[in-house]
Amino acid sequence: MKLTSASIHNVIHPTAAFSPSVPKPSSPPSAEPESQSWLHSQLNPKNRIDSLEPPANPLWRIDGCTGQGTQFYALPLFLGYHVPPLRFDVFLPQEAGNCQLLRDLLDLDAAFHTKDAIRVQRLGISRHILRTLQAWTQSSQQGDNKHRFAEMYMNLPFGSRIIFENLEFDIRNIKITIAQTFHLEGQLLGLSKLGAQLGLPQHSLPEPIDIFRLRIVRQLTESVCLVRMGDNDNDDGKATATDAANGTGAKEKLWILKALTSGTKYLYTELRNLLQMPPHPHAISRPVRLVTKQCQFGGKNAVVGFMIPYHPAGGLRDTLPLLRIHGQLALKDQLKWAIQLAQGLLHISEQGQMYYPDLRLDNILLSEAGDIIMVDFEQRGLWCEFGAPEVNALEYVRILASDSLLEDNDPDLSIPEDVTEKYAALLAREMPDWEALETCENYSQRPESYTSFNIAWLCLSKTEQEAAVVYMLGRVLWCIFEGQSGPDKAAFWQSYAREPDLQFPEMRYTPSELRSLIDECTKGRREVLSSLVTRRGSKVVLLREKDTQGSATDNEEEAESQVLQVAKDWWTAEVKAAEDFLQMRHEMKERGKWDENYFGRPSLREVINRLEDFQRRSVCHE
Repeated sequence: MKLTSASIHNVIHPTAAFSPSVPKPSSPPSAEPESQSWLHSQLNPKNRIDSLEPPANPLWRIDGCTGQGTQFYALPLFLGYHVPPLRFDVFLPQEAGNCQLLRDLLDLDAAFHTKDAIRVQRLGISRHILRTLQAWTQSSQQGDNKHRFAEMYMNLPFGSRIIFENLEFDIRNIKITIAQTFHLEGQLLGLSKLGAQLGLPQHSLPEPIDIFRLRIVRQLTESVCLVRMGDNDNDDGKATATDAANGTGAKEKLWILKALTSGTKYLYTELRNLLQMPPHPHAISRPVRLVTKQCQFGGKNAVVGFMIPYHPAGGLRDTLPLLRIHGQLALKDQLKWAIQLAQGLLHISEQGQMYYPDLRLDNILLSEAGDIIMVDFEQRGLWCEFGAPEVNALEYVRILASDSLLEDNDPDLSIPEDVTEKYAALLAREMPDWEALETCENYSQRPESYTSFNIAWLCLSKTEQEAAVVYMLGRVLWCIFEGQSGPDKAAFWQSYAREPDLQFPEMRYTPSELRSLIDECTKGRREVLSSLVTRRGSKVVLLREKDTQGSATDNEEEAESQVLQVAKDWWTAEVKAAEDFLQMRHEMKERGKWDENYFGRPSLREVINRLEDFQRRSVCHE
């Protein structure tokens, strides 16, 4: 079956337990097969795309995408060198490309899981967007219109959107509108009261810099872009043509700007965490500047983001498989990275109410010296299957309880109301304020006493949080010692340039003593959905024929029914196991007999000691 937003609800999330196992027809049956219909034939001129060649002199650039292939990072090159990072992304409607022929020609299915710039720029949809923007911009550049377009861009609210209201073969038939995000600026916190909102002295905050004094180099992810900033306040923003081409300036260095165009509450959570946390060599350093913008609505000088150092060496996710493939992955480096990561996690754990639920290779960078640097302190958490089973149990319940709270929820995908009520009551037992926390959009309007928004982790005690961190650490240690970009061969949410060729917990290269450590760290692990259903290319398919209780089929509708049924059965059992675990935990806590390290995993300190001991013995044997 196709990997779309509907497959999240019907296969990937626990809502699949309450979804129908028979696929809903996407269109009424046709008397003539689509493949033979003139209406859908590529021989029909209306079904032909004029070209997918990039424009010779492009006015725009696409740096990546997110939102299951519906949000593309667009940079207006025609505005010249000094383009501030105002985030003017292109948004496609969720129903874009209902025509399968158009989806195939534009690689829309691949856009769901492809994120990095190089592969995104190769997709047909990226080139189609570029050609559409090229024509749209050129049509508005007659006479003085180019100047007016630049003026409009500079005066838009932060994070405004270029909306493609439809998607057509002929780019001239695509309607484009601009959505000004005044609601987003309304969520941003003002600089004058930021200290009070974060619970910090105002004088302790980093110096502010206006967003118009920054120049964007490249959008790296949905929340992170590379920017230039003058070394002094008198910098006039000028650079030579050579500097512009090389992405550097004579007096400049590159910085990371962290800013969100949705979920701004997580931005301020991370800012507070980074400002409160004592420095550590293996955690990203304190923000150097607050980035501000004068808002049109309300007139406040809002904090849209913050700047942190840029580490050009990249991250472990891409480094590990590259080194393994070329036979250059050395045990001494693997041990160094493993110990540094565990030390960083211990440091975070020791900071009062701090916790780190975002442990994955994407969030582990390398310094120029080749040392670990942990990033992403939003405390948003990971997707299902990556986390510890006790966290997943709470997260499954949260997803089911909050299904009816989603503003953009498709009525056809909603689960029954009595189901959401059941899990809402179960979650309320764990956290009475969960609904207020779930629906809160503004950091300043969060329920009293809460400084973060991760409901599942907030339900855990400090000891339980450390045990959950150790579980995630175990999976990352597996990646480090096996040289893999992730623990799953084909993750639903994201594909990589170098996909894993091994599935956790299989091991080929990990030393035997460390294998036992990884097993102990991941005690309590459960079978994952990807052991039955996986992503093959851009489709969701069954991994094993035996799970279909029959032979494989070439009939797409039948194959989709099989996937839906297998996912439904798996999630039904998994949700039941989550309920049973939480009920057992509740009853044991009531009796005062709950062991907060229920699965008996080692502590972070114990993991460090065992890694360091193995490191010493490894050096002695060399």
